[in-house]
Amino acid sequence: MVSYQLLNPEDVQFSRAVLTEEQRPVQEEIPVQDPEEASLLPRFASCSVTKGLLVIGCLLLLLCGGWLLCTMFWLHGPSNRDPHRPLPPTPAQKPPTAVNDTAAASRREACGLIPEAWRFDCYPERGVVVTREMCEARNCCFVPASSSASSSASRPSGGNGIPWCFYPPDFPSYSLVSMNDTSLGQKGTLVRERKTYYPGDILTLEVEIRHETDTRLRVRITDPSDARFEVPISVPTASKKAASPDYVVELSKEPFGLIVKRRSTGAVLLNTTVAPLFYADQFLQFSTSLPSQFIYGLGEHRSSFLHDVHWNTLTMWARDVPPTEQTNLYGAHPFYLAMEDGGNAHGFFLLNSNAMDVALQPAPALTWRSIGGILDFYVFLGPDPGSVIEQYVEVIGFPAMPIYWALGYHLCRWGYKTSDSTWEVVKQMRNYGMPQDVQWNDIDYMDQYLDFTLDSTNFGTLPDLVKDLHAHDQRYVMILDPGISSTQPEGSYWPFDEGLKRGVFIKDAEGKTLIGKVWPGLTAYPDFSDNVTHEWWYENLQRFHDQVPFDGLWIDMNEPSNFLDGSTNGCPSNSLENPPYTPGVLGGLLRGKTICATAQQKQSIHYNMHSLYGLMEAKASASALKRIVSKRPFVISRSTFPSQGMYSGHWLGDNRSQWKDLYSSISGMLTFNLLGIPLVGADICGFSEEPQEELCVRWTQLGAFYPFTRNHNSIGMQPQDPTVFSPLSRTAMKQALLLRYSLFPVLYTLFHHAHAHGHTVARPLMFEFPKDLGTYGIDKQFLWGKSLLVTPVLDPGVDYVDGYFPQGQWYDYYTGDSLRSKGEEVRLQAPLDKINLHIREGTILPTQAANLTLWVSSGQPLHLVSALSDDGSAAGDLFWDDGESIDTFESDSYSFLLFSVTQMVMTSQVLHSDIEATYITVESASFYGVKEKPSRVMVNSQEATFTYRANQVLTVSDLGLNLSQNFTISWM
Repeated sequence: MVSYQLLNPEDVQFSRAVLTEEQRPVQEEIPVQDPEEASLLPRFASCSVTKGLLVIGCLLLLLCGGWLLCTMFWLHGPSNRDPHRPLPPTPAQKPPTAVNDTAAASRREACGLIPEAWRFDCYPERGVVVTREMCEARNCCFVPASSSASSSASRPSGGNGIPWCFYPPDFPSYSLVSMNDTSLGQKGTLVRERKTYYPGDILTLEVEIRHETDTRLRVRITDPSDARFEVPISVPTASKKAASPDYVVELSKEPFGLIVKRRSTGAVLLNTTVAPLFYADQFLQFSTSLPSQFIYGLGEHRSSFLHDVHWNTLTMWARDVPPTEQTNLYGAHPFYLAMEDGGNAHGFFLLNSNAMDVALQPAPALTWRSIGGILDFYVFLGPDPGSVIEQYVEVIGFPAMPIYWALGYHLCRWGYKTSDSTWEVVKQMRNYGMPQDVQWNDIDYMDQYLDFTLDSTNFGTLPDLVKDLHAHDQRYVMILDPGISSTQPEGSYWPFDEGLKRGVFIKDAEGKTLIGKVWPGLTAYPDFSDNVTHEWWYENLQRFHDQVPFDGLWIDMNEPSNFLDGSTNGCPSNSLENPPYTPGVLGGLLRGKTICATAQQKQSIHYNMHSLYGLMEAKASASALKRIVSKRPFVISRSTFPSQGMYSGHWLGDNRSQWKDLYSSISGMLTFNLLGIPLVGADICGFSEEPQEELCVRWTQLGAFYPFTRNHNSIGMQPQDPTVFSPLSRTAMKQALLLRYSLFPVLYTLFHHAHAHGHTVARPLMFEFPKDLGTYGIDKQFLWGKSLLVTPVLDPGVDYVDGYFPQGQWYDYYTGDSLRSKGEEVRLQAPLDKINLHIREGTILPTQAANLTLWVSSGQPLHLVSALSDDGSAAGDLFWDDGESIDTFESDSYSFLLFSVTQMVMTSQVLHSDIEATYITVESASFYGVKEKPSRVMVNSQEATFTYRANQVLTVSDLGLNLSQNFTISWM
């Protein structure tokens, strides 16, 4: 057996041969022996005296300098600059010299030479105390962690920490036995000679490498003899091989490994040779080195924005559970963004929906473990972080352009109890002059919690409330859960009766309707993977809309959630319900608080489809709403999967009224912007527990800058809408919301760029400053787009906040006062009625006078705020349409304008025009950073009045310029 080398992330040594694009012949057939049927479990193939002598010889060669003779076989790369490369093995203090040393001793010594950071877990099962005998039965190394400080993070069994049981250098893996050219790249055959310790090994695989674009590489590893489940989302199909790819692909024959390098720098982006490949029926695993410790994404988890790579395992399997650290939450997003030395970035996406673990370790390295499907993954070359996300979104689908009122203030609670009390809250908001665009209801509007029903006793006036909302340019959204009651008298509940007739419900393993339990009691679950269900869903929504003309949908409990484990009849006892390896899902069971893994859906078993449920319900809901209201659909979903942004937004779940939840909402918001779901926010003031007044004020200020802004709390809690607090707090909340409404043109334009180009809306600082390491871990501040810096207060009892300002000039949004930073932290005053907001130099922001609804605000004249760079330049843009029609960008029914300032002249350029822009005027403009007071200001060559303040702010008013026509403003 060929030695399985532990490899550095950038200097990779292979035991036999490396195939590069230049060296590989067009066609090569490599003879392969018949696969060996014996299991690995009882075997120690490499534990011979000869092997021991070889190990000793290698060590002696290392001590004598023989290592230098082998460097000709190493791949060249900038390894000397990589601070995270593993240390080379060092000889033991007392190397064995006796010829008759046992093979086991030699093997254990070789195992001990593997640095702790580069030990890949051979026994990841949880809840198992692994002994030496158990570990070595898997042909793996068993070495308890050292007694150093790092041992506090060690572990003898599955979980987080330095593994005591890990793969040895010679652990068997697949061999590459043939490789042929294809129109998109290469296709080859992989063969494993010996079985692993997991059942159902697939001993012959096909690997296909597709050079899809210059910045996108796709790799598929499949079973050529049997079709396995593949995620049913639409992805681009490349027609020809990339002409000048930014990546270099290299292959190791034996053991098989894939290395992807950035052509321009030599940085290793992917290196699967660091650990063996597994491909069994219910266990797929591969590992890769990472170019740095800076890794982001991998949703949905409650954590810091920057993930901890110190033995941190993240599990993906959609689950109904309040946001908790180290727990799989509502959605599954197997995508990460990684930073490289020098500020470059790349992304990695594993297109797999099965339950999985993603294990991070400080080498740095990462291991994927999935229990089904295929290995189908993408590498995105960026090279900057924003470009990585654009390339990822191009694969999974660009997010939908939201309807304009989706960006207003939303108000909800579970526990209004009646439609009249809901109405009273709306009236109070109006009386206090609080902006509000949307009123919501939770499940208490339903009759006995039955979907598509109305409690006529307590919510009989709901249709009148909705009519009143519409009369005030406001909108109504209600909740729907997927669980359909199955216990109503036959003929009395159309959704179940008709669904049963059409066969829309998920079946159990025996083909009978699976019954679980949610709010209405015993329930059946619609199978949204079936188009028949989509039509049934639409008809239910249309029937209810005829009664209550709602405007949008809130789809909850769609992991899918179940108050039982599996079903009323339990679940079969088989390998689908109890797989050979179960990722670290909450409770340890795939069926925990959801339906059986063996449940049958149209496209596959629930074992494969589970984490797709929310996505498919969102798709059905968005489609139905388009048909019902003939406008852009508004859907907010709890469970999500890649491509969800095409159909819905997301709220971050059942958070708590605690300061740490306020803080963690920022990382959740930023992460979902990376994941292609920019319409995201957390429940303002917290969902559960009693709200504190100060917390609610600070949360409303931060929430005013969530892309999706909703205040929502739980039943039994005190009300927390802005009207219930003291006058001082109420005023502070009102100011924050009005500030948001005034910035609507900025936010709306950012969503256009997200929809059209895949940009982020709420953006981490490191996206704009990738060469500034000081920004890499920041998740207490964020940007809107590239230029508006938000620094919220996240701690109680303070009237200041410390914020990091990257190098350059920043302007206080409210005053225009300038702040020049070298890349440093600055203490800012932050009384209770203020959230700090700064504009980056070189920016132009279009704003409007705020009003109580976006319908009114969006018709107000524009005020342009220009934050000048040292050279006096600035730029900005504006996207404008009617705010609600479907596909305005695609049908050219929009206006798009560029604003620029240079040489003391502002110009507007109408790149695309539509009638909506003719209704808007530019009424005023302010210029921050005008170094000298002008003697005169000209507007379209006509002299205009102006003001100039000592802090170098120039303001020109009473302009009356038509937005649809080019104009100039100059000063001298």
